[in-house]
Amino acid sequence: MSEKEEFYKKLGTQLEEHHKFPSTYLFKFIIPNNNRSIALAEELFTPKAVVTFRESKTGKYVSVTGKDKMPNSAAVIATYKLAEKIEGLMSL
Repeated sequence: MSEKEEFYKKLGTQLEEHHKFPSTYLFKFIIPNNNRSIALAEELFTPKAVVTFRESKTGKYVSVTGKDKMPNSAAVIATYKLAEKIEGLMSL
């Protein structure tokens, strides 16, 4: 099993232990401040999600906070896997 697979397996276990699904889950990311990254970040969430963007002091990065209702831990992990495809993204 790869290191990434191990990470997501452990995350799934932790999510099941600490969250009662379905529930609202808080995602936090930092992305480069460009239109493509921002558009891809918006696509991570459902239309009913509350998503906020805040530019860094230097303007090079954008903080993304998304509160979205997740049906289960697998949906949370799927969102993180989609987020990995955004170049330069950092998960918090």
